[in-house]
Amino acid sequence: MTAAPPSSLRERKKRRTRQALIDTALELFTRRGFGGVTLDELCEEVEVSKRTFFRTFTSKEDVAMAPDQDLWRAFLEELETVDPGGRPLVELGRDALLAALERMDEGWTRRLLLSRRLAERTPSMGAHGLQFCEATTLEALEILERRFGLGAPGDLRPRLAVDMLIAAFRGAVAGWAAQADEAVGVAGVARVAGVGVADVAGVAAVADVAGVAGVGLAGVADVAGVADRVEPPPRQDLAVRLRVQPPSRQDLAVRLRAAVAALPGSLALTTGPAADGEPAVS
Repeated sequence: MTAAPPSSLRERKKRRTRQALIDTALELFTRRGFGGVTLDELCEEVEVSKRTFFRTFTSKEDVAMAPDQDLWRAFLEELETVDPGGRPLVELGRDALLAALERMDEGWTRRLLLSRRLAERTPSMGAHGLQFCEATTLEALEILERRFGLGAPGDLRPRLAVDMLIAAFRGAVAGWAAQADEAVGVAGVARVAGVGVADVAGVAAVADVAGVAGVGLAGVADVAGVADRVEPPPRQDLAVRLRVQPPSRQDLAVRLRAAVAALPGSLALTTGPAADGEPAVS
């Protein structure tokens, strides 16, 4: 039995340190607020120097948005090898993004939701995200031009295709996050009331099969006699609740497929005069 090469040991240590910084940052930022945690406090919690931090991340915003950035960096790697197969560019991008999603580890979905919630109330994270999105888009366009000869001067189609893929992903994540929040909220209520999460999920499934219109998970909790008796856990406990009921990566993949499939219909969607208070579309 021989020892692993030193370079391999160093790489593993770097990956562990990076992951510890991400996990600890998201936990602290969620519990105390993004502005309530200094970089010194974060480094002290992980027991690393600021110099070590800056070897991996550029700022607090950078470490807080690592889950989203990890996915899109994997997407760029997949785009380098994905088989074009004569498919539309948006579908090729979808498959590269789905392949990148499969590469994310089991804890990634929880980290993504925590990061997303932080970004919703932290303007500096939003600005950082826009910069990263633009840089990723330009890198994707460079790959498409190099590999497939797309992107002649004045041709906006590759850029629009990448923009539409990003928009579809954002739409998929928004619906997925809302569903995860609702499910996690019911899980927390059920746990406080002494009702098993599986019991609540079973009631939800029955409601779906029965076609009960307008009954969401919160409504299902009412049917189970839970929501009337207890209050859901406070929002700052989101990190804890997501450990108990982590969101599904597979469900996000399903939503991404559906969002990309809806793109052609969205481009053809037209509007007309509203009638009876409802928007008229065709």
